[in-house]
Formats: sequence, C-alpha cells, structure tokens
Amino acid sequence: MNKLVLVDGNSIAYRAFFALPLLNNDKGVYTNAVYGFTMMLLKVIEEEKPTHMLVAFDAGKTTFRHNTYGEYKSGRQKTPHELSEQFPYIRKVLDAFNISRFEVENYEADDIIGTLAKQAEAQEWDVKIYSGDKDLLQLVTNKVTVSLTRKGVTNVETYNVDGIKEKYGITPEQIIDMKGLMGDSSDNIPGVPGIGEKTALKLLKEFASVEKVLDSIDQISGKKMKERLEENKEQALMSKELATIYREVPVDINFDSMNFGEYRQEDVVDLFKELEFNSLLDKVGGEESQPELIEEKLDFEFITEIKAEHFASPAALVIEVLEENYHQADIISVAIVSEAGNYVFSAETALGSEQFIAWANSSEHKKWVFDAKRAIVALGWKGIELNGIEFDYLIASYLLDPSVSSHELADITKRQGKKSVEYDETVYGKGAKKGVPSQDILHQHVVRKASAMYELKTELEQALEKNEQKSLFEDLEMPLSIILGKMETTGIKVDTSFLEQMGQELSEKLQELEAKIHELAGVKFNINSPKQLGEILFEKLNLPVIKKTKTGFSTSADILEKLKDKHEIVELILHYRQLGKLQSTYIEGLLKVVYQDTSKIHTIFNQALTQTGRLSSTEPNLQNIPIRLEEGRKIRKAFVPSEKGMSILAADYSQIELRVLAHIAKDEKLVTAFKEDMDIHTRTAMDVFHVKEDEVTSNMRRSAKAVNFGIVYGISDYGLSQSLDITRKEAAEFIERYFETYPKVKDYMENVIEQARENGFVTTLLHRRRYLADITSRNFNLRSFAERTAMNTPIQGTAADIIKKAMVDMATKLKEEKLESRLLLQVHDELIFEVPDHELEKMKKLVPEVMENALSLDVPLKVEVEYGATWYDAK
Repeated sequence: MNKLVLVDGNSIAYRAFFALPLLNNDKGVYTNAVYGFTMMLLKVIEEEKPTHMLVAFDAGKTTFRHNTYGEYKSGRQKTPHELSEQFPYIRKVLDAFNISRFEVENYEADDIIGTLAKQAEAQEWDVKIYSGDKDLLQLVTNKVTVSLTRKGVTNVETYNVDGIKEKYGITPEQIIDMKGLMGDSSDNIPGVPGIGEKTALKLLKEFASVEKVLDSIDQISGKKMKERLEENKEQALMSKELATIYREVPVDINFDSMNFGEYRQEDVVDLFKELEFNSLLDKVGGEESQPELIEEKLDFEFITEIKAEHFASPAALVIEVLEENYHQADIISVAIVSEAGNYVFSAETALGSEQFIAWANSSEHKKWVFDAKRAIVALGWKGIELNGIEFDYLIASYLLDPSVSSHELADITKRQGKKSVEYDETVYGKGAKKGVPSQDILHQHVVRKASAMYELKTELEQALEKNEQKSLFEDLEMPLSIILGKMETTGIKVDTSFLEQMGQELSEKLQELEAKIHELAGVKFNINSPKQLGEILFEKLNLPVIKKTKTGFSTSADILEKLKDKHEIVELILHYRQLGKLQSTYIEGLLKVVYQDTSKIHTIFNQALTQTGRLSSTEPNLQNIPIRLEEGRKIRKAFVPSEKGMSILAADYSQIELRVLAHIAKDEKLVTAFKEDMDIHTRTAMDVFHVKEDEVTSNMRRSAKAVNFGIVYGISDYGLSQSLDITRKEAAEFIERYFETYPKVKDYMENVIEQARENGFVTTLLHRRRYLADITSRNFNLRSFAERTAMNTPIQGTAADIIKKAMVDMATKLKEEKLESRLLLQVHDELIFEVPDHELEKMKKLVPEVMENALSLDVPLKVEVEYGATWYDAK
C-alpha cells in the first residue's frame, strides 16, 4: 500500500523556531528551526515509513486570497531574519534526504497539500499530513489523517474523522464553517465579531453551515447575536471562502517524483556536521562509503640508519600522530622530502637519532610542515625542540579561505587540482575501527603527504601574495603557531586538592539544597528527573503551566526563570542545577584531564577553525569556565603557578570590538567617548535617551549595552526584543535611535555590505579574509545572513588579529628582555601569564604597554592588568 506524507514546511519551521532557543553553529548560522524541523523529519520517517513524501512551502507573501480580501494575513509580524535565514538550510536538509519539496506562485502550502491529498486519495493511497495549522483538519477523510504539532515540534496530536467529531462535535468539512463564523486572528480572517469557537460550534451543531446559519437568523436566540450575524453576512461568507483550502492547484509534479526511499548517507552526514547536529549523527549512522586507495605508488627509501645525506634544506617534514589529541601521543612515522630524496623513518629510528634531533633543533635547516603546532607539541613531549619552521600548509590554506569545511591536506591538494594524498580517515579508519594500517600503506601515506607539501608551497605562497596576506601569514600566524605549541606543551598547573575540596563542598551544598527543596515540596523526589519535577511544580504546587512536551511538563531553565516569582522553590531548583553542572562538567571534568606526570592541564588551541580568526580551546575548553556564578568563578582558584615564588597575571582588553568599530566607522561620538575614557554604555545611553550622565538608569545602560554589542552583528528588532524582554516595536525604535545617534556606524554597515558585493569577501585591518558567496544571492534569506556576516567579520576579525599580534609581540619582548615569565593561556580578549615575583613590577608595566600598542587605532586600546596567587585572584 502506498503511503504519502505531506508536510506543511512553513508551519513546521515556525513551530520549530519558536519552540527552541536560538542556536547557531561556529560559522554564526542560526540553526534552531533547522534542528527542530530535522527532528520532526526523522520522527516522521521512522514512525510513518512513507513510500512517498513531499514538503510544501509558501511561494510568497501574496496569494489569490488577497484578491478576495486585501488584508488577508496583514496582521502578521515580519518574519524574524533569524528564522528567514534558516529556510535555505531546511531546503538543504530535504535535498540531502532526497525528500521532494514544492511551492507554487500565488498559492499557499495548504493549497498544495490539499490538492495532492485529493489526488492521492483518488488512487486509494493513505495520506498523512503534518502541520501546526488546524485549518488542515478540513482535509481529513477516511484515507487522510492530519497530525498537528502541540507544544514543541515532535509532539503531535493526530486526527481522523472520529477524532474531529470527538474534539469539536463537527465533521472535517465544517472546519471551514467554524472559521467563517469565528474568524482566525493569525491569518487576519475577520469572521463575525463577537463569535468565538464555542459559539461557532454551537451554531454549527444546530444549523450545519455558515450559509444555513445566515438563512436561519430569525431562529437564533439573542438580539445582539442576530444583529452581528445580520450586519456581517458578507464578511462571514468571505471568511469561509478565505479559510477554504483550494484543492485544484496546477501542480506540475507527479507521484513518481515523490518516491521516498534511499538517500545518500554521506550527504546527510556532511550536512549534519556543517550544521553541528552532532546529537543527530547517530540517527543516520552506519558506515560511510570509503574511496579507493590511490593505486599509483610513490618511490621512497625506508631508512633504518640515518645519515647526514638524508637532510637537506628546505625540506617537507611529516610527524605523523594518529590521535586527535596529540599531547603525549605516540608518533607512528616520520617522512622527509627534499631535493636529497623521499625518505620515511620509523618513529624509533628518527627519535633515537642524534642527527635527526640536531636537524630538528636547527633553525638554519628550514622545514615546511602541515600543522606546525601539532608537530612542535608531538616532538616536545619527546624532549625534542622543533625549530626552523618556515611554512605551514594548514595555516596557509586557512588564511586563503577560512570558509571551506576542511583544511585536511587531501582537500588542499584537491583544491590545487591534484589528487595525490589520501584522506587520513581512508587510511586509518574512524571510531572504534581507527588504527595503524600495514607498514606499506602507512609509509606510502606519509611520504605522499611530504611529497605533496614539497610541490605545493610555491602555489600557496603566490596565492597569499595575491591576497595581500603574506605579512599576515609570515609575521602573525606562523610565529603564533610556534607560540601556541609552546603554550600547549607548557600547560597550566592545577591544584587538584582544591578541586576535590571544592567538589566536596558543592556536594554538601547540593545536599542542603535538596533537603530544602524536598521540604518545600512536602515530599522527596528526584530533582534531576524532569518528569518528577514537573509533577511537583505543576500538579502538586499548582504553578502555572507554560509549556508541555511529549513526555510531560517542560522544566527547562527558561521556563523556570519565568516562574521564579511564583514560588521560592523555583530559585532553589535553578541554583541546584547550576551547582550540579559545575560539579559534573567542571570539577569532575577538569580532574579527568589533569596530566598525572605534570599536574597540569594541556589544552589544545585551535588556530585554523573559526572564520573570524579567533582562537578556540578544546580538551578541555578553558575559555568556557562559567564566571557569572561565584561558585563558577571559584574554579579559577585551582589554576596556579607552576612554581613557588610566582604569581598569575591576567591582562584583559577592555571593549576591544567596540573600539575597533569606532576606528573603522570613524564615528566622531564613539571615537570621542573612547578618547575621553568614558563608560561607553553610559555614553550611548546618554546620546540615545537624550539624558545627562547622572540621569542614566541601570535599565538605560543595560539597553545601550545590548545594542552596542549587538548592532554590529546585524541584530534585528526580534533579537533585541528577546535580549531585553521588550516588544519588537520598542526594539525597532531603539535601533532607529541608535543609528540616528551614530550615523557613521550605519554608513559603515551599508558600505561594508556594498564592498562585499563588489569583492565577494570582507577583510580585517590586517587583511584576513572571509568570503561571502551568498552576498549577491537572489535568495533573501541567504543574502541577509551574508550581509550580517559582512558587518561583523571586520570587527571581530580585527579584534582577533590584535590579540594575536599582542601574543607575538609579548613573546618577542620576553625573549629580548630575557624574562622568565611565560604566557599560559589566551581566553577571548585576555592573556594569562605566570610571572616570577621578581619580574612582577616589570610585567605589570610591560604587558599593558605591549598589548595597547599591538595595533595603532584612532582610539586608544585599553588593557586592565590584575595579578594574584591564582587565576581567580588575578581578576
């Protein structure tokens, strides 16, 4: 039996967007609607097992219904750009799953669904419709059922003919009569004023249809009711017409094209990775197809006895490490390619050779590597210092185009028109099956890497030169990779006894909180069980229900925040959760990643990941330790100097992105405010609200701060309204006043978008590029996201360049001054050092001096320096 599933794309997307908090991937793409929509799709595919499937979308704002009633849907607010930007990705998801999608000018998705449902029913097919709009209930028949989303996306309520009769007491055909009488505010269908659902249903149970109700006005009791019906006859009939789904749409599509079966798993997996839907990858799991190994073999010598003749300068060097976390990892092979020849060494041979170690140490012998930081750290743990690194293919590829999804060497060679290197995953496998292959395959793989690098350098250098990025590469990113390698190897010491003690204290606090919560609840229950917690809050304590999910009451953090003033138990539960996360994620989590032989944490700094140029931190992420809660801030007390007689010194850039904005936009008011060292949020509040400094309230400053930090990211009225908990109208007015106050900021935003259209990319002050393929797209949603990115990247990217430049300058200064102080961490706009006490006074002056002069701007860069016995004390 054929089974057709039809999905109302716009309706489900809207439901998903407003049901889930705003999410975005590391490229800044909003994904909450896409995620919710995808969850619904996976559920439908699993539960319905359709033979045919189609998702219908509205083609535009205007439909044939506007010819009948010009105000149709006019009351709807403009779609937030955070949602509209996601529709192209929803379509990408459908294409990846090989699910048909369709839209027709002048018609709505409902009309397409109605037409196809009618045609399928005529062929005796079973039809299942998914939507959030109960208008579609009019399509229900013995062969057609409708599932409506309820409280979220995947929680649905399914209706057949009996279900509609049970719920409303009418037939599916009478749904349009009900809408004709009561109207529909969401579609701006007027109906008859004063008639709601209850009255409409009562009338229909007695008279069956709108027409018969209007023909029987004399038989209806109530003078006001009669008058309303008499005065609004035409409006009632028009409302019924507007609510009626048109089922004769000229759909140029056949049922064969809606076949649903196989889809390319690789396409779905790649898209999920791009969108960072990591939790969904298992749902589309299985083994991905692997490409064939390159058949053509490369000649090389496997060296068992190292001689001086094996080394020439320059040389492409491969230090092969299998593990993603390369700290203390085994080196499985070494390859060197130069004019002297193609050589492969076992790790034991290379690392045990004094000649190899001397060559690695030598700054005179120039090395070309892929991921210098990885090579430096891998050898560093073996006690070998790698010097003389002249070129890094990973960094070069990243600078040339940070938007590409992969900078693996195999991808770099492909982009240069060659296929000479296998993907690591092809050679080593992945997951549980990952491992070292046979010696022949391993040796061929590493020598191919080294050979490809030796051949590619000139092409990549020329590309950097063409992009005006030679200085960015040579003077900033290359020296930074070496600095980061040393920082990773150095690590930061952790007082594990303090963490353990703090964990014990948190356990005691959690027990105290648990007891208080149970006392207020009047019963013991599992606070970590959403189901039990929901029953306590909403059934036993009768708190107002804000949201229900498939499994019961929603007890998410945003829901509990709205209930804080309803009962004192809510505040305690929120605190309990915060402390629980601190204990599990940060106390226990950090203790697990302390290296036993160093008593330190050796995080990994990702230098070639973000499109803005910012560094990120993983294994563990030390940039994400929560500091808003005092208990979270206390975790920083565990980070201490590696030796006695040293202090931790923290130097933090103050409002660096706003200072960069002031410089780039050349807005006199912003520039003056920074030059006069005013609190920029107070200054903005004064200018926008037209008040004196002593008249600025905390709410005014909070609003100004939200706009200051949001405006350059293309914040919308919707985004600002969510941030400040105000109406979209108030948010729009605030944004308008901001631009009136700082007109050159608006000019900058318009100009940078225009430049992006002309060039296809935007740049930072140091010529870091970000390509924007969709900046000229005809698709509004793709184009608007690209425009927002164009506004943001020069600001955030330049701020990233500045702190990187400060790191390089500080490393140079420490070496020149022969200081023992060491740079340990970079956390957003902050640098963390460990400083011997006898260098403390010097470093307190030197660090801000170097950081504030990293780049010359129209406004002063400002650095705040603190120090203490721990990282906590340095703030």
